[in-house]
Amino acid sequence: QVQLVESGGGLVQAEGSLRLSCTTSGSIFAVAAMGWYRQAPGKQRELVATISTGGITNYTDSVKGRFTISRDNAKNTVYLQMNSLKPEDTAVYYCAASSWWYGTSWSPADFASWGQGTQVTVSS
Repeated sequence: QVQLVESGGGLVQAEGSLRLSCTTSGSIFAVAAMGWYRQAPGKQRELVATISTGGITNYTDSVKGRFTISRDNAKNTVYLQMNSLKPEDTAVYYCAASSWWYGTSWSPADFASWGQGTQVTVSS
């Protein structure tokens, strides 16, 4: 019931920055948390960050201090600001919606709705 559309991906050099956006529509009242995942070729999906409706955030250790997740509830939009990008950040980035807040423990099955993904490529 929730539709998610990512945008903002592209090609950047190492140490550069990108801001990803995820616009949501549909049953927004059912969404308690949003997350950003990424998946590189041949790799498992990796949770990057989560944010609750109230603004509580979590980050995987590899992006702490470099990435910031935020949301504008009035615009039904979630953002991922990515600074100091590294080649290992290269992946398809997906936003996802969850009906519940799971604190610091998450799995892909916790998210009922997914966007189509946006490619982020960081050159060395």
